[in-house]
Amino acid sequence: MIASDLVRSVLDEYGTLAQRALADYLERECQRSEVYRLAADYPLRKGRSLRASFCIAAARAFGASVDDAVRSAISLELLHNAFLVHDDIEDESEERRGRPTLHRLHGVPQALNAGDALVVLGLRPLLGNRAALGPRVSWRILEEAERMVRESVEGQALELRWRRDNTAGLTESDYLMMTLKKTCWYTAIYPSRVGALIGSRDGLNLDRFVRFGFFLGAAFQIQDDLLNLVGDHEKYGKELEGDLREGKRTLMLIRLLQGAREVDCRRALRLLALGRDEKPTEEITWLRDEMLRRDCIEYARSVAHALAGAALHEFEVAFAHAPESRDKRFIASLPCWVLERT
Repeated sequence: MIASDLVRSVLDEYGTLAQRALADYLERECQRSEVYRLAADYPLRKGRSLRASFCIAAARAFGASVDDAVRSAISLELLHNAFLVHDDIEDESEERRGRPTLHRLHGVPQALNAGDALVVLGLRPLLGNRAALGPRVSWRILEEAERMVRESVEGQALELRWRRDNTAGLTESDYLMMTLKKTCWYTAIYPSRVGALIGSRDGLNLDRFVRFGFFLGAAFQIQDDLLNLVGDHEKYGKELEGDLREGKRTLMLIRLLQGAREVDCRRALRLLALGRDEKPTEEITWLRDEMLRRDCIEYARSVAHALAGAALHEFEVAFAHAPESRDKRFIASLPCWVLERT
């Protein structure tokens, strides 16, 4: 089985398992209040369940059962969707997974409260770990969850500040630091650390997973940024060029502002200073074409490939103590898969 087929197979198996467990959990909660029915919208939209599958696979790679890991996996899915609800409001996004965003369907106040409800829903499965995993491991998972949420909101705050201040002069290192916090921690570092924590029953030094998760998560984020510019709209599930309309400081934009003529840099910053709906379509097209013309997109692709290669190297360190298995091969295949996403 080639790497991409293996990843699709595991995502289908574990994703279906996590979605069923999530649906059962949400069905019970939705009976309690209307807010939970609204909160269930995003989690029940069809997605890959990458993070949940990653968490389950990492746990199994180190010897745990699916049952041991599934509560932590669905908790991560719920927290991820809470981030998405709030991110969509902050970004004024129009689509999520091929459908209108929650705030467009129900208004900002209702969507904000639904996002808060998802955070609450995401905590309860972690409390349920105590019976199966014991108090020590359950507490360690809660500590990891707190760290993951803290890193994520700090990364989001960085990005929002850059957009608010229409920041110029950012570097690739600035982008990677923001991505480490905003994306890498909850997409790759946390699933691998918590999976290893569950599988080893807190018998491993979890620091070894930070470098692997950073390289993998950063490659994932750059590919996601690229898809927002040049991806297939139906497969991508969000509006194309939304990052430009929102003024997000992607690696491609940072590269352009570093190398553009002063007159073009001023033009780009004037455009980026405008509100999302104030940006003329022809100016967005100009900015995208400038990225293409100045090879900013190809440069970002090359960085993503280099990061994926580094992730492959760090995988050998992070998972050295895991025996050979389908789950271990799945995780080893993720760096290549993230570059193949469409």
